[in-house]
Amino acid sequence: MAASKKKRNTKKNKLGVKNSLVNNINARKKKGTSRPKKKKTVSKKAYSKMQNDWGKKRSTKNRKRKTKRKSRK
Repeated sequence: MAASKKKRNTKKNKLGVKNSLVNNINARKKKGTSRPKKKKTVSKKAYSKMQNDWGKKRSTKNRKRKTKRKSRK
């Protein structure tokens, strides 16, 4: 008997392609679907807020460390 290979069921999104960023971008390009300008651009308010944070280092108080806990027996 020949071994039959099972086809993997890959999830597909609304555009009919496998879920991945590159596939989504290419499918939208092929379809000619684009977003309105208001949704695809960053607002002036949000951009200026981002600019204020550029070049600043985060304080050490806000950083969280991940440490491994030793289990006691």
